[in-house]
Formats: sequence, C-alpha cells, structure tokens
Amino acid sequence: MAKLKILKDGDTALRLKSRPVSDINKRILTLLDDMTETMRHADGVGLAAPQVGVLRRVVVIECEPGEVLELINPVIIERRGSQHEIEGCLSVPGRQGYTDRPAYVKVEALNRDGALVTLEGEGLLARAFCHEIDHLDGILYIDHAEMVTEE
Repeated sequence: MAKLKILKDGDTALRLKSRPVSDINKRILTLLDDMTETMRHADGVGLAAPQVGVLRRVVVIECEPGEVLELINPVIIERRGSQHEIEGCLSVPGRQGYTDRPAYVKVEALNRDGALVTLEGEGLLARAFCHEIDHLDGILYIDHAEMVTEE
C-alpha cells in the first residue's frame, strides 16, 4: 500500500466529473487499499478518488474505526430528513462550514468483489455518503456551505 497525495482546492481535477469503473481489476483494488491508507494517515472520515487525482467513481469511508466502506460507482437511491452540521474536507484544509444534508441516505454501489450492495446511513455516515459522492461529480462542500471559516 502507498500513501497518495491529496489534491487541494484550486486543483482543476477536483472539479471534473469522474468516469464509472467498468472493470474491477488489480489497479482498482490497489487504489482502494491506497485510498484507505491515505485517508487514515490524514485522519479523514472519507476519501474520493478525484481527491488523489484519479477520475474514477471510487470512494472509501470509515466513520467507525475498522469499518471501511469501499464503494465503486456509488449512487444515492434514497434521501430522507435533513441535518445542518459542520463539515470539513481533506482537500480544503483549515476550513469548515455548515451544510444541509439528508439525515438518512441509502446508497447502491459495487464492492471490491463486484457485488451490488445497498448501504444505509444516518447522521455522520449519511453526510459522508453525500460529501464523497459529490466529489465524484466535481462538487466540493464549500460550493453549498454556509459560514465557511478557518479552523
């Protein structure tokens, strides 16, 4: 595994739409492993492939220590409720702001074995699903955050 460089706000790659993964091959599996190591090293909750310069629809999330969710081609299929909470981002260091996100989110994605999985999340996990999937479409939380401040 390798620690990857996390791109920062201002890098044009963060604003591009990622392509779907058509073949879960050794490169994608290595990317998942490297993204997990990178996220953990940076003390993050989630990381999307565009944040490390790879324009593929791949996300890792770890809200609970030791429980890494690996999502390939994730799609939000259901949203309910709302939450207004503070967010930050590894690609926007030193800043945070309040965002409106659903309180509950259901996501479909492929796992590393190519199986279709359905995941549900509330609170922080729902926010992480939305935040990381936004990255796949070139959207940063600061695009719709209120009161973005320096930490």
